[in-house]
Amino acid sequence: MALIVHKYGGTSMGSPERIRSVAKRVAKWARAGHRMVVVPSAMSGETNRLLDLAKQLAPEHVTVESMRELDMIAATGEQVSVGLLSLALQAEGLAAVSYAGWQVPIETDVAYTKARIRRIEEQRVRADLDAGKVVVITGFQGVDPNGNVTTLGRGGSDTSAVAVAAAMKADECLIYTDVDGVYTTDPRIVAEARRLTTISFEEMLEMASLGSKVLQIRSVEFAGKYRVPLRVLSSFTPWDIPIEEEARSGTLITFEEDVKMEQAVVSGIAFNRDEAKISLLGVTDKPGVAHMILGPVADANIDVDVILQNVSHDGRTDFSFTVHRNDYARAIDLLRATVLPQVGASEIVGDARICKVSIVGIGMRSHVGVASRMFRALAAEAINIQMITTSEIKTSVVIDEKYMELAVRALHKAFDLDLEPSQRAGANG
Repeated sequence: MALIVHKYGGTSMGSPERIRSVAKRVAKWARAGHRMVVVPSAMSGETNRLLDLAKQLAPEHVTVESMRELDMIAATGEQVSVGLLSLALQAEGLAAVSYAGWQVPIETDVAYTKARIRRIEEQRVRADLDAGKVVVITGFQGVDPNGNVTTLGRGGSDTSAVAVAAAMKADECLIYTDVDGVYTTDPRIVAEARRLTTISFEEMLEMASLGSKVLQIRSVEFAGKYRVPLRVLSSFTPWDIPIEEEARSGTLITFEEDVKMEQAVVSGIAFNRDEAKISLLGVTDKPGVAHMILGPVADANIDVDVILQNVSHDGRTDFSFTVHRNDYARAIDLLRATVLPQVGASEIVGDARICKVSIVGIGMRSHVGVASRMFRALAAEAINIQMITTSEIKTSVVIDEKYMELAVRALHKAFDLDLEPSQRAGANG
């Protein structure tokens, strides 16, 4: 009798009919003998509705006090979901009980709107499971050391589910979404994109950080750290399909040493449209100049991604980096006001119409020439590369945004990702 955690997204909880379907699916697993913990998101669109209401009344300047109230408001969406799902499970004839994050409790730090989970007390949940109940826990939220409700940021229900699975030492955590697994790239861009049967935690972590929206990156980090077997599958398959078939469906996110894992040099193509590039031209080339530029940016809580410093000429160099597009204008204003005079730059230029395209695969560790194949494919399409960054299992390029879809299609074809790994073994060698 396995302990299984199910997580359902907002679309799956979007109406009474869909909640009833979720309850029937959970009941199927419970009647098969599994002990069940369920972590649902708020109903589709509900969190946005609540926060829109809050913004109409919120003070102009964000304060710690106002952020506390935003968390109080946003957390109610998941509380409605768990209550409704518990009622639907009871209507199916199952004993079910719902808990808000503070009741478990799921303990977090004090960072309102983007809190991080510190620990989970599992005794109350375990007692209910031992009593034969299905336990339904709010995602996205917890409680800080002062007893205040906190939320984990968008997509936080994924993290909640994985954290609960880790604390309970669950046999598997199933993430039910509106897609049927992890694909080699976005099927809306490449019709030949193929669903992966398995993918390693390392690859999924890179894919999530590089733009893949299937899972929140913190949930993948949690799963990898605590070795929680994680499966992504669709909530829109019929609830009454055989449980053995459902348990094998979707994409299993597993460990590199798993001998059943698909062996491929490149597993997927990720992309991110939300990038902007900033360049300081003619910077004085001296020790500490990178910190002089990026230190104030970090202090302003602006994340920096790709960094490039050109070769120095006559004691001067150009320094470029990328930020999220939402931070672009603020970063430019900050640099002009505080950094430009200190580093002796002649000019600051920027481009908010760039994107990042990446190839990801653990096989890149043991194969040479992978990056050159990537660059050759882009060159064949006359796509200019502005910046490059690499790690053991990924290579990313920054290019003009208008070429993004062309680049993704070209790379997907260049690495034969439309084929099964056994079919492309020779091509990717």
